[in-house]
Parts: sequence; C-alpha cells; structure tokens
Amino acid sequence: MSVTDGRQAFPAPAKLNLDLRITGRREDGYHNIESIFCLIDLQDTVYLKPRDDGKIILHNPVDGMPQEADLSYRAASLLQKYARTPAGVEIWLDKKIPTGAGLGGGSSDAATVLLVLNRWWQCSRTTQQLIDLGAALGADVPFFIFGKNAFASGIGEKLIGMDIPKQWYVIVKPPVHVSTAKIFTHEGLTRNSASSIMPTFQNLQPFRNDMQAVVFKEYPEVWKAYSELSRYGFALMTGSGACVFTACRDRDSAYNIYRQVSCLYEVYLVEGLAIHPLLPG
Repeated sequence: MSVTDGRQAFPAPAKLNLDLRITGRREDGYHNIESIFCLIDLQDTVYLKPRDDGKIILHNPVDGMPQEADLSYRAASLLQKYARTPAGVEIWLDKKIPTGAGLGGGSSDAATVLLVLNRWWQCSRTTQQLIDLGAALGADVPFFIFGKNAFASGIGEKLIGMDIPKQWYVIVKPPVHVSTAKIFTHEGLTRNSASSIMPTFQNLQPFRNDMQAVVFKEYPEVWKAYSELSRYGFALMTGSGACVFTACRDRDSAYNIYRQVSCLYEVYLVEGLAIHPLLPG
C-alpha cells in the first residue's frame, strides 16, 4: 500500500458470479438470490487521506454523479457515527473495473472504504457488523467485506466460504451499460428457482444465471458478446451484466481465447483470487 502526497492506496478487487439464481421476491422489493461469488485480480485502487475536521470529500465521483450518491462516500458517511477519533477522509478512485458490467466495482470500492476506515477511525466494528452496514449500501458489498470466495444467499448478505478451484477467466465487456434496476423489475425475470440443499462448487453445476435471458432480450449487444465467447467454451454472464466470461484451468488456455476475442471487444484476462488482498492470507 503506497503513500502518495499523504494518500494511501488500497486495493478493491472485482468479482464474478459463477452461478446466480433468484429464489423469490421479498416484500421489501428486494430479491432473494443464491450465488457463487469469486474474487478476481482485476482491481480498482482506492486512495484515502485522513482528515480531522469531520469532512468527507470524494474528489472524483464516478460518471460525474454527486459525491453523496457514490457508494464510497456513502460508506464513509455510514461508518462515521461509530468513530472514536476525529473522523474525516478524502477519497480518490482509480477505476479499472468497468461500471454497469456485473463485476461489482462500486461495491468493492465501498467495502474497501469500510474495511480501512473501521481501523483508522477505531470504530471497532466486527466483520459481521461491517457486513450489516454494507448490506444497507448494496447487495454485493457484504461479499467484499467477507473477503473470501463464497456461496451467498438472502440478498447477498448471508455468506458461507466456498472452495473454488484455481482458474483463469476471460471476461468480455460489450459496449453497453446494463441497468440492474431494469433487469430486476422485468416481468420476464425468473424468480422461482429452487433453493440449494447442499451447495458446493460441484453440486451446483451446470452453472447458470437467471438474469441472463432477460438481459439478452433487452441488450442484444450482450447476446452477441456471449455468442462470440461461447465459440471457445462454456460462457456465462456475471451479475446483471453486461460482462460475460469463460473459465480456464490455466493461463495459456485463457490467453489463447483472449487473443482471439480482444480484436472484437474490450477483454480482460484475469486470475481468480482465494482471498481479498486487504485481508491476511
């Protein structure tokens, strides 16, 4: 974690949903899901600089949105009431994870803010307490606080560690931004998948994504990218899209696919991670 002009740099890794099923709609409007979450080594960098005047400043909100709407700012603001020190912070986001892609970049940034400031501000929140705070920000935030590959249920806040074989992934980002809200409210969305009895990496195969069919219908660009990647192996969409991916056992196999599709799309060649880089190994 480097230091630049008083700023310290912290990693915020992306994720893939290797499997995603929607098991029902809740009374509060959210959906119950079951999913395999996998960390990958595509990362944003969150730069933080402490302040002692109570101000929270986000210097470069994503897509020009007001800083108060950004998940990173909201994470710091949510945690601030637990601080035992003069609590303020300046935040810069160096984005490498594409937005609207189903890779959890904004959620990961927010989780990194919570993990670091919990220590800096001496908030003494336990991991579970941070997960509960994170769930108020977004369904993917708890996973990044949990920090290990996991089977998730509920809205994503109920997490059980899961062993995932070491894999490399080729991720294709089609030229479109998918609206998660649009997909979750779509009348054609599958919402009645059966709950898993003994969820393991093997037992849940063949993997699927219950959002995929609706996204393909509403965003033909995602379907085209999926069709192209499917020429080289089993492909799947992550989260609510737009990214699609395929898994490989070794880097050479992944690189061969990457080389074929990189002339057509924005493509990432990444390795799976077993644990969040902010957590002890």
